[in-house]
Amino acid sequence: MKCPYCGSFNNKVVDSRLSREGIMIRRRRECDACQRRFTTYEKVEEIHPVVIKKDGRREPFQREKIAEGIQLACQKRPISVEAIEEFIDLLEQSFQDSGRKEIATSEIGERVMAKLHEWDDVAYVRFASVYRQFKDPGDFVQELKELLESRKKKETKKKKK
Repeated sequence: MKCPYCGSFNNKVVDSRLSREGIMIRRRRECDACQRRFTTYEKVEEIHPVVIKKDGRREPFQREKIAEGIQLACQKRPISVEAIEEFIDLLEQSFQDSGRKEIATSEIGERVMAKLHEWDDVAYVRFASVYRQFKDPGDFVQELKELLESRKKKETKKKKK
């Protein structure tokens, strides 16, 4: 680490502390050349994948866009903000853990729809209408039919157990 006062690269760490959040380390250093002290911060670099849009464009991963879409779908529904944030945290972490540099919006959308389907049918249909770009009421009817069929299958499985 280069000393901000004299430019020397020779220094030593005299104190290290973990930040309150536990995501950063604060280090006090002392320059061997000028004996002045300075502080540095070290944290893990988060590398987010690039999102490939339906039209082929690429843009940086934006957690806020996913959150906004889910929150709109869940508006006036019994789904807590904490549950939404927890899901987005897990989704984001799974993308980082995968090590992939690019993720298609279709994969993000399908995973969000699966979670909404699990949480709330109305939120699911709201999100699906935007994600799948419903053009007319027939698209809604078809999605609702599929939703009702999957619900019946779940109920039948529960009864068999």
